[in-house]
Amino acid sequence: MFSHLLFFFTLAVLMILFTSFSLLNLFHNKLYTKLKNVTTNYIVKFPFVPKIICLISFYKNRHCLLNWYTDLLSEAETQTIVVHRLGAPRTIVTANPENVEYILKSNFANFPKGKPFTELLGDFLGLGIFNVDGEKWSVQRKLASHEFSAKSLREFLVKIVEDEVNARLIPALDDAVENDKILDMQDLLRRFAFDTICKVSLGMDPLCLDLSQPPPPLAVAFDTASMSSAMRGAAPISAIWKCKRALNIGSEKELKDAVKVVHGYVDEIIQSKKQTINCGGDLLSRFLEAGLDDEMVRDMVISFLMAGRDTTSAAMTWLFWLLTGHRKIEEKLVDEIITIKNNNNGKETCFDDLKEMDFTKACLCESMRLYPPVVWDSKHALRDDVLSDGTPIYKGDRVTYFQYGMGRMEELWGEDRFEFKPDRWFDENGSLKKVSPYKFPVYQAGPRVCLGKEMAFIQMKYVVASVLSRFEFEPTCLDQPVFIPHLTAHMAGGFNVRIRRRG
Repeated sequence: MFSHLLFFFTLAVLMILFTSFSLLNLFHNKLYTKLKNVTTNYIVKFPFVPKIICLISFYKNRHCLLNWYTDLLSEAETQTIVVHRLGAPRTIVTANPENVEYILKSNFANFPKGKPFTELLGDFLGLGIFNVDGEKWSVQRKLASHEFSAKSLREFLVKIVEDEVNARLIPALDDAVENDKILDMQDLLRRFAFDTICKVSLGMDPLCLDLSQPPPPLAVAFDTASMSSAMRGAAPISAIWKCKRALNIGSEKELKDAVKVVHGYVDEIIQSKKQTINCGGDLLSRFLEAGLDDEMVRDMVISFLMAGRDTTSAAMTWLFWLLTGHRKIEEKLVDEIITIKNNNNGKETCFDDLKEMDFTKACLCESMRLYPPVVWDSKHALRDDVLSDGTPIYKGDRVTYFQYGMGRMEELWGEDRFEFKPDRWFDENGSLKKVSPYKFPVYQAGPRVCLGKEMAFIQMKYVVASVLSRFEFEPTCLDQPVFIPHLTAHMAGGFNVRIRRRG
């Protein structure tokens, strides 16, 4: 009984706090000015006051956090800031490659995901490889690393991508041309990526790219679970989403219902495959054959579904948009594709062709530098430490490296950092540069580097080459699109285009 009373008392306090934010904002500037002049003894006596100011600033900038953090980091001496707001752990945000290397490699053992992070995604990703540390992570990593290095899995992926592009994606674009339809390329690419990753991970075809049908229940539930999980991370105070979960209301109820659908769907496929002697070449079959228990297998493939769907589709969406404003670069990219195709006697693009597409890869990297599919990644310190730039770290601190901000640091990319320039990825000899993964950590780095990095480039290169050699896009809206960061970033309102056949 007492625990229930305590819970509702806490909820009431939180409601009062947030209804008071509008009043606090009115006094924010005056309060900050006064606080700058208070004595050290005053701050010591009331140590919570700076945290309240930080919380108010965070709340005021909650809809523009990316630019707010980027501006603060660009002004900081070592591109590192400390954010300590009321109701949240002390957070270090860095765009310093030396710090990133220290976190992800040099002292990897001291910076696990940590409980605060794994709590956010625990209901959705469970004990999957992206949401665990220690022995559970090590076991899954070794198995997944072995499978991702297998030539058979790469060939399996290439065949799936070829079939999906030629049988569904290109016909959908052809239909839009013939009937003068406006298509949302972001939605189309996400459907394509979901079909592809479901075939690779689960060995099943959700038929998501069939535009005559509504999205399948699995895809809808997956979207809802991803969005609701992201909302947890966006809450100014973690107690908010935890209260909603306890009451089973709002986004937390939606999350619970969506997770039930996703888990149930994958569990059913697992039981079906266990009845089959020869399962197939998909990841689910490979993990089952390795002897892992059903729950771990389910959580692993759900993690790969999330990583393989939204990251590649987001990267390609932003690249296609950028090219509509940089037609000379688009021409150069298409020239590379056509030249390679002509050298292959006009045959369809194959795996060996993809390895020659250096300018295409440079365009993809430049797009992800400006619009990374994952804008930040956080770890939590196990013990006190000091980053490479001298920033002190205390046990329990959240330590975040900020990919979005790193792509906009003048110290890293020069005065033209805001410009789309794929040529920056080539050296003076015209060869692709080997850029440090700690300067460009869109695929992480160190022991947790993304296992699917090369497969992602295979898929993206094939799609870009197949689409741009046939079509060109004209956006229906010329305004700068809004970049939305959730678990993976996307373009607000989609990317609506008219499509014309090239040439």
